[in-house]
Amino acid sequence: MAHLELKPKRDVSSFRKLAIGSWATAYDPTVYGTLTVRMDAALAWMDAFHQRTGVRLTATHLALKAVGEALRRCPDANALLRYQRIYLRQRITVCAVLPGADAQGLTPVRIEDVDQKPMRELALEVEATAARVREGRDPQVEQGRRLLARVPHLLLHRFTGLVSFLTYTLNVDPSWLGLPRDPFGSAVVVDVGELGLDTAYLPLAPFTRVPIFLAPGAVKQVAVVEEGRVVPGHVMNINASFDHRFLDGYHAGVIANTLREMLEHPEESFGPLPG
Repeated sequence: MAHLELKPKRDVSSFRKLAIGSWATAYDPTVYGTLTVRMDAALAWMDAFHQRTGVRLTATHLALKAVGEALRRCPDANALLRYQRIYLRQRITVCAVLPGADAQGLTPVRIEDVDQKPMRELALEVEATAARVREGRDPQVEQGRRLLARVPHLLLHRFTGLVSFLTYTLNVDPSWLGLPRDPFGSAVVVDVGELGLDTAYLPLAPFTRVPIFLAPGAVKQVAVVEEGRVVPGHVMNINASFDHRFLDGYHAGVIANTLREMLEHPEESFGPLPG
């Protein structure tokens, strides 16, 4: 007689299959932290940007640009591990993971050279890439999903480990497998605020070799102290998970200070509003 009444779930999304195949043990080197930033100036800047350009920005766009600048300032954090040695990346690629439109889950949006792109170009690229992925028009993403769907559940961990070994340890281009090159880049930004969460800490996914996961939370109005007075203000938590094997307190400090500086002083950081 069965101990529990169970039935297998059939419609498993590709993201959930990757998660199931990623962890073989609970031991990990993750460090967690939360940075709370004032968002009043950023909200006003984003509203003015939309009025000037017609392009609507979100906290995710600002966080993508800010983490790109943080990695430029702290190149030691723009790295991955190969053969138990640290290798520095020569380009800054960041992946935004956006809430999906249906039960299939999340939408990955990979942006190369994010530190060099103006905000308008960055926002339009995020929007166009997200639409292409959601509508099934991204050939590499679709090929990857089809390949993953054919992998038996019992082999998921070995499959993700093999792909990670080929792609990052051996540094082999995985396009011959129909998989995208470096799909997650140097850091991953997941907008949990869109899900209604203020605070959420993301697990490091070993197969991605990404050492930094950021989760901007929902912007909310709270009482803040300003020049000795209690006034209403808007704040947002930026929740971070990072790999302590090669990021320490110094790197985390540079990233945190850059994020705070850019989000709290958007016009100086992201440039003047377009004419």
